[in-house]
Amino acid sequence: MASVQRYAWCPMTTRTNMSGIDQLRKSRVELWSSDGGVFLPGLKATVLRLLALFMFIALTAGSFLATTAASKPTQTTPAQESGTAAPEPQEHGLSAKPVEIARPFNFPITNSMLVSWMVAVGLIVFAQLATRKMKQVPTGAQNFLEWLVEALYKFLVGIIGPHLAERTFWFFATIFIFVLSSNWFGLIPGIGSVGWGHQNDHGFRIDQPLFRGANADVNMTLAMALVFFAAWIVWALREVGIRGFYRELFAPKGESEGVLRLLLVVVFFAAGCLEVVSILFRPISLSFRLYGNIFAGENLLEAMAKLVPGFGWLVAIPFYFLELVMGLVQAMVFMLLTAVFTMLMCQHEAEAPLAADG
Repeated sequence: MASVQRYAWCPMTTRTNMSGIDQLRKSRVELWSSDGGVFLPGLKATVLRLLALFMFIALTAGSFLATTAASKPTQTTPAQESGTAAPEPQEHGLSAKPVEIARPFNFPITNSMLVSWMVAVGLIVFAQLATRKMKQVPTGAQNFLEWLVEALYKFLVGIIGPHLAERTFWFFATIFIFVLSSNWFGLIPGIGSVGWGHQNDHGFRIDQPLFRGANADVNMTLAMALVFFAAWIVWALREVGIRGFYRELFAPKGESEGVLRLLLVVVFFAAGCLEVVSILFRPISLSFRLYGNIFAGENLLEAMAKLVPGFGWLVAIPFYFLELVMGLVQAMVFMLLTAVFTMLMCQHEAEAPLAADG
């Protein structure tokens, strides 16, 4: 706990000569001399735990919706009943739903699930390699990982305070890294353009792409939003308890007496009912905000690539840089919204350490 406290950042500690990451390395040196092991505190456990949870949620949510889609009966058109060939429907842009590419042991696997697994495995392998041989003076992958962890921690401490950051950093940091990696992985050439298809008058058309951006599937974004919603309930109950939870929603704020007090009780109870509705819709808004932006970006790239025959790759280059920025912004927005939602319920608990420092 002492090393975590030294690692936490606040305005008072900026006057010291030793930064948070330097103090963290110093504490690790003491552990190296006593235990003979090296590690990055909490990082490997954080990445492995939550990314494995993401993989499980994405797998179950995607397989459920894929099974539901596969169970729907196909409808025959009048042209098919009469034996005449129906004209091929003209589809523009990417499909709004993922494509099932395999069904081992009657378990459906979609192309977006495959990409989410690839991203998760890649992050786990990178974390293992970066923390396998820890050095007091970091270099290479360890240096980049320590910089990323320290930057995210300081950023979250400035928003939600050191108390909440200490308890929830593992979730928000993993959310940001996973969403950002998924967004940028979906921009690799071949994602959405390699797969099975057929030849038509306009060239070869992909019917079933082998890969699809993980966050371009609403199943994945909804799974992440539901995981946060469950974690948010747990954090709120741990910080304020059941009575404090209801008091935060429905109890009147401020000092009042008499008729004004009674009026405020009615007003805050009505506002609490609206807040409950808002809380219940947060997973939906979080999931569709991320899904809509990433899905629209992929459709934009495809449209630009087909705008000028033969030079589509050149036209799409400026929009690739735009989508790189958009992927970073959407990852930051998803992390910030979840962090602010948590702070709004637990802010009075997070203000105590800041008040003590002042």
